[in-house]
Order: sequence, then C-alpha cells, then structure tokens
Amino acid sequence: MRVLVLGSGGREHALARALHRDPSVTALHCAPGNPGTAAVAANHALDPTDPTAVVELAQRLGVTLVVIGPEAPLVAGVADALRAAAIPCFGPDRAAARIEGSKAFAKEVMASAGVPTADARVCETTAQAAAALDEFGPPYVVKDDGLAAGKGVVVTESRDVALAHAGGCDRVVIEDYLDGPEVSLFALCDGQDAVPLMPAQDFKRAYDGDAGPNTGGMGAYTPLPWIPEGLVDEVMATVVQPTVDELRRRDTPYVGVLYAGLALTSKGVRVVEFNARFGDPETQVVLDRLATPLGSLLQTCAIGGLVRGTRLSWFPGAAVTVVIAAEHYPEAPVKGDEILGLDEAAQVPGAYVLHAGTKRAGDGFVANGGRVLNVVGTGDDLAAARTAAYEAAARIRIRGAHHRGDIALKAVEG
Repeated sequence: MRVLVLGSGGREHALARALHRDPSVTALHCAPGNPGTAAVAANHALDPTDPTAVVELAQRLGVTLVVIGPEAPLVAGVADALRAAAIPCFGPDRAAARIEGSKAFAKEVMASAGVPTADARVCETTAQAAAALDEFGPPYVVKDDGLAAGKGVVVTESRDVALAHAGGCDRVVIEDYLDGPEVSLFALCDGQDAVPLMPAQDFKRAYDGDAGPNTGGMGAYTPLPWIPEGLVDEVMATVVQPTVDELRRRDTPYVGVLYAGLALTSKGVRVVEFNARFGDPETQVVLDRLATPLGSLLQTCAIGGLVRGTRLSWFPGAAVTVVIAAEHYPEAPVKGDEILGLDEAAQVPGAYVLHAGTKRAGDGFVANGGRVLNVVGTGDDLAAARTAAYEAAARIRIRGAHHRGDIALKAVEG
C-alpha cells in the first residue's frame, strides 16, 4: 500500500508515525508535512486545499490511499476530486464535510437523526444574537458557523463578550450550555457502517484550571478510567450510526473519521460538536494506543468494507500528550524562536515528541506556528504516562513558550 497524508501539523505527524508501523504500508508520503513527518515519510511541497494539485501528486506517486488530515481540504472538495480520479480517499466529500464546516448544518442533521444535543438558535443579525443570549442565559455558548481552526467557540459568563464574538462572525449558532465533563470519540466510517476508536479527553483552554481563551487543544489523554461502562456502545447506537445513516439518506455518504465531541451531562450524553477529521491533540494519544494496523483499517473504510461490530486491538497502558505552545498563543503566536532540548526530551523513557508548528533552521528547528510541539508520554497507567510526558516537556526550551501543567491530573488523582 502506498499512502499519501495531507497536512502539516501534530495530528499528521501522529498519523504518519502510526502508518509507518503498519507493515502493509510500503511507501509513505506527506504533503506538505513537517520536519517530524520527514523522519518517517517523504515530504512534498503542496497546498493541500488545491484539489487539482493533490490529484496530480497522488497520480504521480502512484498512491493507493490518500488520508486527509485537516478540515480545510475536506471543505475545499479535495476528497471529491480524488474519488473522481478513482483514487481511494479516507475523508468525506465536501457535502458530508459540512458536518464540521457548518455548525447550523450539523444541528439540522442531528435534529433529523434524533441525535441528542443542546437546544440552539442560528443567528445572522445582532438582534437575533441578543435575543438568543437572553433566551438561554449564562454561561453563554457562541459558535462561529464556519471553520475557525478550533478557535471559533466562546463560552463565557459575560453577555458583552458573547455578543461581541457573535458580531464578529457572519453567522453564529448560540446554544444552551451543557454541563458535565467532555469526551472525544472518533469513529471510522465507510459510508454505511462505523467502528469506534478509544475515547479520549482534551483540554481546550490555554491555561491550568481551564483558565484563559479557547485554543485548538493544549493536551489530551487516554484511556478514561472514569467514564460509564457501556458509553462507547451507547454513543455508537444513539449518535454515530444515526448520523451516518442520515447522511447516507441524504445521498452524502460519510467516508472518513467522524469526531463526536460529547458532554456527559446530568441529563445524559449530548453532542457538543462534530468534526470531519481526526481531532488534534486527541489523535496523538489514541493512535499511540492503537494496535490494529492503521493503513489497512483506513483503506477498508475508503473502499467500503467495514464490518459493523468490529472490535479493534489496543496496546495496554496509557498515553498523555502535552502541547507546547508559542509565546502569545492563541491570540498572536510568535514565530521564529529556536527550539532546544529535543534530543534530551527523547531520552526520557516512554516519551517522544511530535512536531506540529516547526520548521528547519540550519541544523536545528524553530517555532513556526501556535502549537509548536506535542510531547507524548506513555506508561503502564495514566500516572506513569503523565510523568513521562512532563519530564520530557521540562527538557524542551523555547523562549516565551507555555504549556499546561494539569493535563490528566484529575484523572490520575481519581
């Protein structure tokens, strides 16, 4: 199998690393990739949102599977173009990718499929937004209807802040606040059936104690020892499969990973959001634990051969990832600062580093994005994995960088 991964972040480095472990993958390419993917794959300079350029590269490389990492190529119709060229693709077509590209569309699909989620209003004017905020009350939840790189959601007690965010968007979804802890569940779909991956939890706020602004994600861990028994089966039956069935009914079969962001509320499981791709940074820990060969699994989805009820194999133990972010992330991340200590971090038993926002500078690396590195720790349990991750993170030095110190802490403390 010859595989091309589209994207350049920490998620794509994790995908490339997992695909590299699959003995059926005989050639691995990334476009554009990053300095981390270059260690396990051949990188190719490319705009991953350009359908024509992606198809041309895939044909030139003779790949038998394209895996689309980020959301922007999906919404740009890259998967449509690949399938039109008879190239197997793991990632939904543009129409199905609206499940992430439009929060309003996702709410419409959930309503038709009977999927439990928060009550919501779609607002296009300031007056509509103000009325919706008053209807639901604080905490206010305001979501940009379009793609916003994980930073289009504001949850606040301040009506002024909520209204200002709504005013800065063309269209927003304002919804009732969902209480309870959040869980991320990925399901691999072939257009008709779906298979779940291991649940994870990520941390969206920038600072310890869930303080500061929302980000694309500051860390994650798996497994989740505190979730109710049978949760995954419940979510597959009441959320994932009904959504896949509804999209298929609309003649937009969903092929790819369906990310369900869930809240375990006092009234039961509710969907916070859907994403049309692997979540970042949950992918980094979930794929670390996956023992089933990833390439064969994704190709099965791409060509339509999943068996409903399939159970995947997992490595024992736990994984924790800590995101090291650039100075002033998420508002205005600083680029160009030298990254030191990567070799020292790699010497920590059970730990390794995934590149996210980096680039080569001579013999070293510099920060080139908001979330610069993912430091992954593994161990026999969450406590050991967490210790490994933070020991490795402590050895990395980037001027002005910051990371959360409480990833998986509550789970470890019980």
